[in-house]
Parts: sequence; C-alpha cells; structure tokens
Amino acid sequence: MTAQPASPLPAPPSTLAQFDLSRRSGLVTGAASGIGLAYAEVLAEAGAKVTLTDIDGEGAERAAARLRDAGHDARSARVDVRDLAAVAAAFDGHVAAWGGCDIAFANAGLDVGNGFWTPGDKRNPAGQIDAYDPERWDRSIAINLTGVFHTVREAARVMKANEANGQRRGGSIVITSSNAAEVNEAIVGVPYMAAKAGVKHFMRHAAYELAAFGIRVNAIAPGPFVTNIGDGWVKKNPAAKQAWDALVPVGRMAETYQIKPLALLLASDAGSYMTGSHVMIDGGMQLGPVKPLVFEE
Repeated sequence: MTAQPASPLPAPPSTLAQFDLSRRSGLVTGAASGIGLAYAEVLAEAGAKVTLTDIDGEGAERAAARLRDAGHDARSARVDVRDLAAVAAAFDGHVAAWGGCDIAFANAGLDVGNGFWTPGDKRNPAGQIDAYDPERWDRSIAINLTGVFHTVREAARVMKANEANGQRRGGSIVITSSNAAEVNEAIVGVPYMAAKAGVKHFMRHAAYELAAFGIRVNAIAPGPFVTNIGDGWVKKNPAAKQAWDALVPVGRMAETYQIKPLALLLASDAGSYMTGSHVMIDGGMQLGPVKPLVFEE
C-alpha cells in the first residue's frame, strides 16, 4: 500500500496579526485612571470591545466616553472589587453587552499607608508592625488580594462558557501584581507587600488549574509608575519623583503608556504560550537600588 502524504501543516499567523483583538472583548477593573486605564486603552486600540470598571464609577464612565469619542466600543460599570456580587454583575453585564468575555484584567488596587521607614530617612511610627492599624491591613488585603480572587473567579466562570463554532474559546486573565511581590521596600506598607506576594502565588495556582480550559493566567509586576496610587503623591511632590527617578537603574519612573505593549502581549494570541508568568516591568529595580531613597518631606 502506498503511504499517503502527510497533510501540510497550516501556515502560522503573521507576527503582527497575533496582536489583533478584533472580535474580542475585555473587562478591566480599576480602569478609571493610571495603569488600569492604560490596559483599557490598549485593548480598544487593538480592536477589542471594552468594559471599564472602577469604584469611581463616574471616572470610569468619563474614560469610556473618551474611548467612544475616539471610535472604540466601550462601556463602564461602578464596581467595588471587595463585593463579589458586584464583580459577578459586572461580568454578566459585559457578556450581555458583548456576547462573551475573552480578556480580563484584575487590576484594581491601592496602597493604604506608608511602611516602617519614611522617604525622609527616618522611622515611621504608624508603619511599624507592632503599631500597624488592623483596619488598614484588612482594607489592603480585601482590595489587593481578595478583590483579585473575586475578579479571577468571575472571569473564569464566564470564560469557561466561551464557545466559538462549538469549540472552547478560553481566554486570557492578566493580574496586576507588583515588584513588591519579590522586592522588599521599607517605605511600602506591610499589607501591600503581603497582598502582592499572595497575588503572585495565587496567579500561578489559577494558571495551573485553568490551563485545561484554554484560559491563560499571567501577572504584570510594575515597579515605580507615575499613577494616582497613594492619592497621587508622586504627581504632587516633585522631590518624591526625583528621588524615585534616582533610585531606578534606568534613571526614571515609568509612564503608564509604557505598560501597554506588555499588556497587549499577554492579552492577545501573541502570548498564547504564556501562562503562570509573573513579568517584572520595573526599570531594573529588582536588581537593587542605585542609592538610598531620601528626599525632604
């Protein structure tokens, strides 16, 4: 019997085509400003339909309106990620509006207080472990860790239901971690450090579990970005900005547009072989400080 020739392998997609998010949709938490807004913008720029959620519902709607004015498909919802029912309702609304959910960014987070050392190079009494306010601890863990669990939980629920032509479509979940998950910093509050370390390990476990369903889970670990976190204190204090710039090996804090290419990689088919990755984007801070962080308060 003559052997039949093997079927030719399908041609791989072009590199740039793998970044295209047309016919897909994504939901972003904490999307009214900062890194979350950058995530929403890059999804829209790549062709996705986007839902922007934030505890600041008016801010999320203003950001969504700007995207719509630019010709993109965008909607908004007010969501406190500590409220599981609210997170579930946001995903249900997204699915009702866009017919499914392919991408979710679990981004919402905050820093609720300074660490045990101040940028002025002295101890911070309120930041000591034996004096730390338990309510601040609970709030930070509830938003930065439990809120991530709520978001990933509901994203997994709707992504498991994704189907295209009878085939499982899966999805991509991207969590905002921090370089604080790996690098200790004396001026950062202890619950934030603990929450982000928990986020890193939770992300790996979720990736391990959800791979069988075609759902990828990765984390972006930013270092010092100029955002509204900490009530936007870096934006308000030029000395703080200069001190951080001097601390970073590449010589400057990052702007939020610089996180967009990495976010698009993980959200799109360009990252189709990535899951369980904790990707640092911190200007080299994990390598160690250039000099101590000190500035006049």
